[in-house]
Amino acid sequence: MNLSIVGRHLDLTDAMKVAINGVVEDIKKYNLDIIACRVVVDKDKKDKTKVEFNIQVAHKGSVVITQVEKDFYAALELAKDRIEKVLRRYHDKIIDHHIDKSQVEVVSNEEIDSDDIIDTPLDIEKPVSIDEAAEEFKNSKLFFMVFKDLAGEKRVLYKRKDGKLGIY
Repeated sequence: MNLSIVGRHLDLTDAMKVAINGVVEDIKKYNLDIIACRVVVDKDKKDKTKVEFNIQVAHKGSVVITQVEKDFYAALELAKDRIEKVLRRYHDKIIDHHIDKSQVEVVSNEEIDSDDIIDTPLDIEKPVSIDEAAEEFKNSKLFFMVFKDLAGEKRVLYKRKDGKLGIY
């Protein structure tokens, strides 16, 4: 993130810059893709301090917050509160947008019954060789295949992470 701090009609002290950097560090906690932040501190003719934050958020545009107060630190705190409110709303919209609450169904353990498990018999009709089973497995879209080998033992053929076939 690019940070630009500008002082108009006044000299920014190191304490002011540290306070502004603290505010910018605090807004990073919302995990938004903030591209740039420009802070302008201005002193008007009536000796009031204006703090303006221009924050550019990717895919959202710019957030401009302006706060005018007699004291610089009071203006900075009020601007910080307003910035956090806006960025929290952006953050919450992103989080809530990914979860469609109308489609989420909460199921407790008490509702799950053993009747929900469907027992499916294996389709092991005749013993086949391992090569025949491997060829059939390659042509199917199964994750694993259970079969009887020529010795009459139940075997499991599966696809390994390296792309080769494994057998139990």
